[in-house]
Amino acid sequence: MAESLTDLTISEARNGLEAGTYSSVELVQAHLDALEAARGLNAFITQTPELALERARASDARRASGRSLGPMDGIPIAVKDLFCTDGVMTTAGSHILEGFVPTYESTVSANLREAGAVMLGKANLDEFAMGSSNTTSYYGPVINPWSPKVGKDLVPGGSSGGSAAAVSARLAIGAIGTDTGGSIRQPASFCGIVGLKPTYGRCSRWGIVAFASSLDQAGPMARSVRDAAIMLEVMAGHDEKDSTSAPIDVPNFEAALAGDIKGLRIGIPKEYRLDTVPAEIDAIWRQGVQWLEAAGVTTVAVSLPHTPYALPTYYIIAPAEASSNLARYDGVRFGLRVDGDSLDEMYERTRGEGFGVEVRRRVMMGTYVLSAGYYDAYYIKAQRVRSLIACDFRAAFEQVDAILTPTAPSDAFAIGEKIDDPITMYLNDVFTVPASLAGLPAISVPAGLSQRGLPIGLQVIGRPFDEETVLRTAHALERAADFDTHPLRST
Repeated sequence: MAESLTDLTISEARNGLEAGTYSSVELVQAHLDALEAARGLNAFITQTPELALERARASDARRASGRSLGPMDGIPIAVKDLFCTDGVMTTAGSHILEGFVPTYESTVSANLREAGAVMLGKANLDEFAMGSSNTTSYYGPVINPWSPKVGKDLVPGGSSGGSAAAVSARLAIGAIGTDTGGSIRQPASFCGIVGLKPTYGRCSRWGIVAFASSLDQAGPMARSVRDAAIMLEVMAGHDEKDSTSAPIDVPNFEAALAGDIKGLRIGIPKEYRLDTVPAEIDAIWRQGVQWLEAAGVTTVAVSLPHTPYALPTYYIIAPAEASSNLARYDGVRFGLRVDGDSLDEMYERTRGEGFGVEVRRRVMMGTYVLSAGYYDAYYIKAQRVRSLIACDFRAAFEQVDAILTPTAPSDAFAIGEKIDDPITMYLNDVFTVPASLAGLPAISVPAGLSQRGLPIGLQVIGRPFDEETVLRTAHALERAADFDTHPLRST
């Protein structure tokens, strides 16, 4: 029974709960058992079994009295440890926040909790969401459940690697992550699941530990496009506590999947065909084009000319904002404190011991580009290029309804393989960063396997606040790909 319960999608679990086939307690316990058996994946920093069962019992009681809260009521999920959770330790994967227990709940996790979703625990992540591999966490790397039983362990992608691994390994039916430059979509591709970055402003950032405030966006990670649609509708909505939250109504995203995509125009950007990308990535991209054309769409060659500048632009803007946001971690108000002989020495020792190598690198980069004499030369110039990238997308969307690209330039690589080469690591975000800089919705859908038998994802990018077209197009890709392969390893 437990094995079949952990294989359910959110929509299937919803139907079973409504039919009384099983209870939320049974559903949650099955996932807690799976989580315990898969501790070796290191997908969670903090597990909350008692809290999960308490909320599951409350869900069953509501359902028994006819007061179900909707499609997420009683569904077990993982919460990335970047979302503040009332009474549950929130670390952002960093030593500097070890032991920090918020007295408030992030808006997105509160929306899910109020809709009856059951939190199983806090998922591991790259420290402060800085990384593309989930190897920079103070709590150790997450292991991709697709790793071979014999041979080197693989990264799950980052920074939302713990969330992706939990969903892929059947430890949670869904999960929430955050995406700054690809941190939902890239791990979704590496782990063979669906990951959606909504339009910037669609989901509130309030209560999420900040990395880069003009880029961070919460989104769902699930095993189907329908599940992502169900989760997003609960997560999204205007929040007066977040000045960047858009005052826009939330549509019924699941209902949008009922329409077909016949007649849509899908853009294929020539700048995403890179000589450095393996032929198998390009082959699956071409296959995706054929699938969409068979579904009745017209594919159109488009140009996004400033794409080559997206990655360097991102790695100026994001570290600059991180430098500002992480200044609050000084050992005075919360988290780690390492005493010194003076206030300055306490600051230095706390931040030196509390932050990992990648975080220190990005803070130093960001401080440099914001410093006197370099602000105009780097930061202001990067903001101008960001505007040009957004203009490229606006021009493209005058011709097309959505854009199809690969999600990542490779399949999952071995843990430690690129850790000594930050530039190579940063290149993992080459296909995801442009949509982030432009604030656009984008989704990764598993589309096939590499020659090594590892998942490869395709990305659909849409107009601002047109997640409905993005989801509908992704749903068509999902049906055509018929990707139902399970990971090689779950323990």
